[in-house]
Amino acid sequence: MKPQIDEVCRMHSNSTVEKSVNSLADSLVIRQLNTMDYSQVWQAMKDFTDNRDDTTADELWLVEHPAVFTQGQAGKAEHLLVPGDIEVVKVDRGGQVTYHGPGQLVVYVMINLRRKKIGVRQLVTLIENSIVSALTDYDIAAYAKADAPGVYVDEKKIASLGLRVRKGCSFHGLAMNVNMDLSPFLRINPCGYAGLEMVQTADLHGPKDTASASTALVKHLINLLEANNVSYQIGLPNENNTHHE
Repeated sequence: MKPQIDEVCRMHSNSTVEKSVNSLADSLVIRQLNTMDYSQVWQAMKDFTDNRDDTTADELWLVEHPAVFTQGQAGKAEHLLVPGDIEVVKVDRGGQVTYHGPGQLVVYVMINLRRKKIGVRQLVTLIENSIVSALTDYDIAAYAKADAPGVYVDEKKIASLGLRVRKGCSFHGLAMNVNMDLSPFLRINPCGYAGLEMVQTADLHGPKDTASASTALVKHLINLLEANNVSYQIGLPNENNTHHE
């Protein structure tokens, strides 16, 4: 009888593991960081990704950064025209140079792609579709472009994307212009495109602040990520308060 008992135990164990994995695939933590220094959040993202395992839920981090230029792995110095007094940080995401500043909603997307059974291109499309859907709610005719990641309105860029994948998990994410000083974008070739104009939601009868923008966007990200178990936390990992929806 013992082999049969062992087999039953093994089947029960496998079933439990499968249910646990499936449960985590449906789980999502929405983490509100408010305003925080770029380098601090970048280091926290790397630490989170390096230390996560198959028992770690996926997370979205919502944040605004003080003024900073970030230059991706493909970044070329000639696209930094006149950085002036704004710090330039060379980072490990894809893409060229972009600007982050107050009044811009940044969402970092920490997803276990293998567990979700999606590729990075699918994730990019999912993020772009979420932004387009959020802007559509405000009657803003936004769209993605196959040859240039991000979201556009009348050929002007309203949201930028840049991701990195490590251990089968994504980090970095998106930046959506909400109600900010757009003039620092004139000091660079945004995303490596000379003369690319930027636009923001506040000028298009869309969200006037990042809180409204995050509410509009996060609901579409939750939907497209098929997350059914959503919790909300404040602060970086290990320094937060939590509540479940």
